Amino acid sequence: MKVAMIGLGKLGLPCAEVMAEHYDVCGYDINLVDPTQTVAIKSSIAEAVTGCDLIFVAVPTPHDPAYGGSSPITDLPPKDFDYSIVQHVLSEINPHVNKNQLVVLISTVLPGTVRKHLQPLITNARFIYNPYLIAMGSVKWDMVNPECLIIGTDDGTRTGDAGLLIDFYKPIMENTPQINVGTWDEAEAIKIFYNTFISAKIGLVNMIQDVAEANGNINVDVVTDALKAATQRITGPKYLTAGMGDAGACHPRDNIALRWLANEYDLGYDLFHAFMDSRDKQAKKMAQRLIDLHRETRMPIVIHGRAYKPYVEYTIGSYSELVAHFITEAGIEFEYADPLTGNFFQPHESTIFLMAHNAKITYSGTGVDVHQDAFYCAIPHGSIIVDPWRTLPDMYGVKVIHYGNPKKTK
Repeated sequence: MKVAMIGLGKLGLPCAEVMAEHYDVCGYDINLVDPTQTVAIKSSIAEAVTGCDLIFVAVPTPHDPAYGGSSPITDLPPKDFDYSIVQHVLSEINPHVNKNQLVVLISTVLPGTVRKHLQPLITNARFIYNPYLIAMGSVKWDMVNPECLIIGTDDGTRTGDAGLLIDFYKPIMENTPQINVGTWDEAEAIKIFYNTFISAKIGLVNMIQDVAEANGNINVDVVTDALKAATQRITGPKYLTAGMGDAGACHPRDNIALRWLANEYDLGYDLFHAFMDSRDKQAKKMAQRLIDLHRETRMPIVIHGRAYKPYVEYTIGSYSELVAHFITEAGIEFEYADPLTGNFFQPHESTIFLMAHNAKITYSGTGVDVHQDAFYCAIPHGSIIVDPWRTLPDMYGVKVIHYGNPKKTK
């Protein structure tokens, strides 16, 4: 089977490399891509799709950068994704394909978009919608160990092209996930509500963290550990550890897009505004804790981890940057420490650290090798570490504050 991947970015290229372990894979991207041993890089869309059985499209559906989540987004007007890149690529593909070929779109879109705006652009080939549940930093592991497969067809039929795609993934997958086949619209809804359900979950557990801080007699982990065990009526334990807020290129903007959809369908309510409002206010409370410590001690502030998660260099939607926004708003200077984002700061005096990154929690259950627990910089004697994950042990000469467990510091 011959496969093409159109869009070789941070999602498309690693997925194409996984596919290439089992199939003949080529790819194309508008930007220059370094040669790879397994994926043949083509010079045009026409060259990439010619003769291929499956043509995957993994191009962005962006928002304006202001909607990324690195600064407050609660009061921005609701806005749908920008589909112009996807529409352009599908229009470029159509003249060079035929009915023996299957075009597979994996980009995130809102329910109804494929049927109204995207599938009509592919008239010469067959079309299917197949969004991925994949996270940066663990793309290849997620690709071979998917939580579930999401496949959307015109009428939700599991046979035909859906069956072909299921068979395509069988040799790739190392697990046996649930396979969800529905209409294009149902597949779109599964993807977008999956992402925003995570946002709601994180917002709720971080509210428990705020309550613990305000109450003084609550360790947030005692509460969330009980909720993790309640698998009959609540859900599984993933994303039920309080810490930094929801982040990344997808989740904050997905909530903004669903705000737009709520207005478009005249639902009469907007849960997603509440999710994003709580995210902003939780970051502000965390920033205020750092500001209060700074005013008490006159120590400088360092945010340990600028990227939106460990082991990646991407800052889009970074919760660290959202916390930093409120520190800056208060007129206080700070520094980042994060080698992958080019922030090689090393303090030489007692410092207040926000321990934003915790690889063990972020990649728990993913199979990603958590290869180091070292700090990004040396911690000077007399420093204070605010640990929102509450995993750092006591350290000689350093005060560790388990944010969310005020009982520990009494």
